[in-house]
Amino acid sequence: MNEWTLICNLQEIPVLGARRVARAHGLDVALFRNAQNQVYALLDSCPHKHGQLSQGIVFGNSVACPLHNWTIALVDGRAQAPDEGCTPTFSVRLEGDVVYLRTAELQSHATDVRRPLAGPARCGCGS
Repeated sequence: MNEWTLICNLQEIPVLGARRVARAHGLDVALFRNAQNQVYALLDSCPHKHGQLSQGIVFGNSVACPLHNWTIALVDGRAQAPDEGCTPTFSVRLEGDVVYLRTAELQSHATDVRRPLAGPARCGCGS
């Protein structure tokens, strides 16, 4: 098995934006590109209410969650104070303009994390 999986070319990730990478098991991985063309990979889930970080705004080395504007560091996935929490990170390798993710992490890292499911509201009246 190859240690690294080819994901895309750097140009396929918008500057100050993201691209989602689907996995066979678990939530998608979000690839982020900052203004300096550095690439980071996080689980596509905010530690607060599981908002899709790939839909957030990238600034510097952080992303703002689109749900409640939590700031998540791209380097280590940690929420910035005063917020607390962390989202899993994935190893990225950039060779020229080609982006790779570590194969073993794609297959096994954070595969137990699930996005909450919405369901019918319960009125609490016993019906």
